[in-house]
Amino acid sequence: MLCVAGAWCRAGDDRLASTDDLDTARSVVARFEAQDDAQRAARSEILRFVDEHSDALHRSCLQGHLTGSAWVVDADGHRGLVLLHAKVGRWLQPGGHADGDGCLAAVALREASEETGIEGLEVWSEPVDVDVHLFVNRRTREPDHLHLDVRYVVQAPHEAVVRGNHESEGLRWVGTEDLDDPELALDTSTRRLARYGFEVARRQVR
Repeated sequence: MLCVAGAWCRAGDDRLASTDDLDTARSVVARFEAQDDAQRAARSEILRFVDEHSDALHRSCLQGHLTGSAWVVDADGHRGLVLLHAKVGRWLQPGGHADGDGCLAAVALREASEETGIEGLEVWSEPVDVDVHLFVNRRTREPDHLHLDVRYVVQAPHEAVVRGNHESEGLRWVGTEDLDDPELALDTSTRRLARYGFEVARRQVR
């Protein structure tokens, strides 16, 4: 069973205060308790990359940079929200660049709020997954680079209204039974995030 000590936090919570301290982000990854080989490998790779790149919080680090993403669940913790990403043309979880902020939980919450349009979201303060993947932008000439992704559960309130924004071409609520739907073609890391995200959300549902 995945055990993640943390608390639900809203935007403006002191625990989500912005910081430009790379060590803050590094410490979150360092204390993350990996549950499988994929997470262990990703944690080691992120820590090694951060130790070698003092600008890992910024997009100016062209080899790669830290990102925060979110498994957004409904108020009961039974459905998660995926979006059809406009840049890469795939169904993914909300997420985005740290852009200098070492509080990656705040990054995940911000990106989830912007990309879903849902008001009143809350983030579980400790990550449930980590991942490293190559970002390939099919729409521009942006060079391929690594996303060092630290991932959180974000919970929507009852009667949440999904609005989305320009970064997605569609949004869809999915349950555990949908994770292997060939129409969604979710990648292995997104399915892993969903499994761990659902586990924490259902134990910590408010």
